[in-house]
Amino acid sequence: MTQQQPPWPSPRGNRWLILAILAFLHFADAAALPLLFSHIKPQINWTQPEMERWVIEEQPRSIQPHLEPLLHPNRSHNILAGDASDSEFLKRLVRQNQTASGRMLWNDVAGGDGLVYPPFVDQALKLFNLKQVAFEIENSLMSKVTCTACRAGTGMLQHQIQSGKTDTEIIRMITDYCTNLNIQSARVCQGVAQLFGSELIYVLKRVNLSPDELCSFVIGDGCADVYNPYHEWEVIFPPVPKPPRLADLPIPLEAAPFFKVLHISDTHYDPHYAEGSNAECNEPLCCRLSSGRPATPNAAAGKWGDYRKCDTPKRTVDHMLSHIAETHKDIDYILWTGDLPPHDVWNQTKEENLAIIKETVKQMVEMFPGVPIFPALGNHESAPVNSFPPPYVNQVDISISWLYDELDVQWRRWLPQSVTHTVRRGAFYSVLVRPGFRIISLNMNYCNNKNWWLLLNSTDPATELQWFIYELQSAEFSNEKVHVIGHIPPGHSDCLKVWSRNFYKIISRYESTVTAQFYGHTHYDEFEMFYDPQDLTHPNSIAYIGPSVSPYYDLNPGYRIYYVDGDHDSTTRLVIDHESWIMNLREANLYGYPIWYKLYTARAAYNMKALRPSDWNNLLNELASNQELFELYYKYYWKNSPARPTCDAECKKRLICDCKSGRSHDRKHFCAEVESKIDEESSKSWKSWFYKGLTNSAEDRKEMPVTTTDKDGYGPLDLVIINVGG
Repeated sequence: MTQQQPPWPSPRGNRWLILAILAFLHFADAAALPLLFSHIKPQINWTQPEMERWVIEEQPRSIQPHLEPLLHPNRSHNILAGDASDSEFLKRLVRQNQTASGRMLWNDVAGGDGLVYPPFVDQALKLFNLKQVAFEIENSLMSKVTCTACRAGTGMLQHQIQSGKTDTEIIRMITDYCTNLNIQSARVCQGVAQLFGSELIYVLKRVNLSPDELCSFVIGDGCADVYNPYHEWEVIFPPVPKPPRLADLPIPLEAAPFFKVLHISDTHYDPHYAEGSNAECNEPLCCRLSSGRPATPNAAAGKWGDYRKCDTPKRTVDHMLSHIAETHKDIDYILWTGDLPPHDVWNQTKEENLAIIKETVKQMVEMFPGVPIFPALGNHESAPVNSFPPPYVNQVDISISWLYDELDVQWRRWLPQSVTHTVRRGAFYSVLVRPGFRIISLNMNYCNNKNWWLLLNSTDPATELQWFIYELQSAEFSNEKVHVIGHIPPGHSDCLKVWSRNFYKIISRYESTVTAQFYGHTHYDEFEMFYDPQDLTHPNSIAYIGPSVSPYYDLNPGYRIYYVDGDHDSTTRLVIDHESWIMNLREANLYGYPIWYKLYTARAAYNMKALRPSDWNNLLNELASNQELFELYYKYYWKNSPARPTCDAECKKRLICDCKSGRSHDRKHFCAEVESKIDEESSKSWKSWFYKGLTNSAEDRKEMPVTTTDKDGYGPLDLVIINVGG
């Protein structure tokens, strides 16, 4: 690991918003406080904790196959059987295609939500546009507006720390301003300030970074790319040549053995969900008795969940698991990619989060007895949310051992004893599933840019990536194929740029070993592409992003089924196909009973011969130019939600670019060509519509006298079309 070390001593979250409101102190005491404190370098009296000695090679490894497949007589995935030519095969896919037909936390009176801002902050709201900041934070869509608020809030907070204010005084100030600005309810303001304030102050007292550096580190693209040598590092690869790259991967054999795999993600089970409670409460989470009474019948929470800011009731989780156990009796193993607790991020405790983890683990054991489950840690499992201190932060009151030790106890119901050390160290592990096939679960919270602890030292937290390289190199030596699971997708804007860049290099180096990746976090039904960093025309990996069980928000609950190339001499361990299953929440609440059904099958829906990286890359190119196909993808992306918004050209560019960018905060390298193609297609579509309309209009008036041409021989219609054409 190489890095220039810092000169020591040195919820969708809501924390940046709380920071941003500190900037409004400028309006209350302009003479005493500058607006932006980019020059502040706090005096630090702190020494870097001594890093513990952790030798990767000395840790136990899983080397005995963990899964003993059960025999499922007459089982088949119906689109795989039989031989056919390409044209016949694709026709069969089409026949098999059975498909079903941002909300903001802080709003204004004009929008009909009833919130009124105090008059003295009108100027501040115009300057910082806190509503847009809130929307961007909630949806991980950062822009210069959020960046400006971040710099102002961070600078103000650093100023308060430098001026000698106590933690209690700073937290009280955050609470007061949050409440007085009516940004959230008093209890949310107080809860957020108490939960996050102490941790944030602790970290900021110990770093020597300016607001520009801090905000660039956390926000990424939306806040310029400020070079920070303290947070630039590179993983080290062993001196082993990369195996020769294949022109393309082989297509898995049809009618060969396969594994049927269930993928569940982002359950967000809410034990306090209450049918009939207020679903429009203007807090980060509603549909609870504490949300108050609904103002109208339409504002009442549904029986099985709600499209508004509400998580999953227990009856819905129970019904889904019962449906899966009854419908998919031949599941070989389960991928469970995290986020179990609800979105009440201002009101969480370690004890309650642990209780939810224990309850859901117990439920999974009872519903799927004997089925191996491979879990990954979400960002909501910690309290406060996104708080995952690296191992060197080992003080009793702030160490993360309270969570990792319990995860080891709970996960050991399915995992071998060899994973204990890495789970307790960093909540990651490696398991040999079958001879030649391994699953590696990563703790993606060490790339989470809302994890404040990474500001202390972001260099490969918990040595996870270096361990990952060791596992992949060992797998390569043993001729094993690997599936990677985690929570936050590495190309998502919530993943730190430096971590994502190193991960991208690792996937490229071991592209012949890693045959699939599986994540959650976004709640949508989507995927991410990976390419050779030296040749962006060569796709080398695909990351499947599974849909959420939680409807939060505007979504139908869903889950995925994968068919993975199984045990045979020519196995590729690639995903052969996948299905997305959903429950129509509106109909469930209307008729009082949910019906789960298969929304689509990937190969049939998108007319794909296989699901290799090259096939997904071809689909991406077609999505950019084929509007009808994109609209189909967009419907599935939203899990066929009736609450989904329309998608214009900018929305289309963002979604396709998200799929193209397996490396976070680096859209300029991946998206220029796609965006240009979409702009070109949009222009053609608009011109065609405009020309057709004018032509029809001209035909309607064909009995009218012909208009005199100008000196160049063009009439008015000709000039309009020339103008449109540029």
